[in-house]
Amino acid sequence: MLIQILLLLVGFLALIKGADFFVDGAASIASLLKIPTIVVGLTIVAFGTSAPEAAVSLTAALNHSNAIAISNVIGSNIFNLLAVLGITAIITKVPVPHSIVRKEFPFLLIISGLMVLFVVTGFSLNRIEGIIFLGLIIFYVVWLITDALNNRAKIEVAKPAFNFPISLLLIIGGIAGIIIGGDLVVNSAKSIALSVGLSEKLVGLTIVSIGTSLPELVTSVVAARKGNVDIAIGNVVGSNIFNILFILGLSATITPIPVEMALITDLVVMLFATGLCFFVAKLNFRLNKKDGYIFLAVFITYMAYIIVRN
Repeated sequence: MLIQILLLLVGFLALIKGADFFVDGAASIASLLKIPTIVVGLTIVAFGTSAPEAAVSLTAALNHSNAIAISNVIGSNIFNLLAVLGITAIITKVPVPHSIVRKEFPFLLIISGLMVLFVVTGFSLNRIEGIIFLGLIIFYVVWLITDALNNRAKIEVAKPAFNFPISLLLIIGGIAGIIIGGDLVVNSAKSIALSVGLSEKLVGLTIVSIGTSLPELVTSVVAARKGNVDIAIGNVVGSNIFNILFILGLSATITPIPVEMALITDLVVMLFATGLCFFVAKLNFRLNKKDGYIFLAVFITYMAYIIVRN
């Protein structure tokens, strides 16, 4: 148990330093390529910080541990929206770009609703539905890149802090730190949780989902503190889109995922959290401390509910 606790602490340190490098490199790349920081947040940063979720869910799918595969994604998306955005908003005001409110947030709400629809109609995600999700992630990435290229000439960017090779090294080193740190945190926390008799589903919704979402939390907080708020919010929205479309899409394509009745409630909470964050963002085009406390209160209430339920 002592070794697992030490590994947990080492993992946290790797996560924090990795996120620091990652944010600096991503912001610099955006300036060098004259790409909006928000696009970098929605793609490179979001997909990079979702690597632990991908590793956990895909490994679970290959090992037929379907309860962890889907509960990890549901729990991670809820944590990203309520805890990551909540904590970030408490630390600093987070302006929400109009493009996020007009395009990405509605898209996330639509695919979250589609996920709920797929599950409630068959209490599973089958291969066809997985392939539909994979098609949608390809569409999403092409759409983002095309839009960025079309508007490239209108973009005013800050002077890059690093040259291209150093920026690339920071991103690669940051991702390595995030993945290694996330892996240490998840494995040690999971070992501790299972050793005290927690169920696989509860571990997936809490320990694993929160552990694999730590990269999003640390990256968004670090980005917000450095003034890169576009990366902070783009990271969360992009990660949730990636979690549903790529991670669940590929997991369901590999092995159809049966869904327990109890997870329907968690899916509804995920959809509610998405709608709540979208509504608040659209209301003022910013997230402030009050919004952050509301998000965190909802998240803590949900955590209390699933712990009592299980």
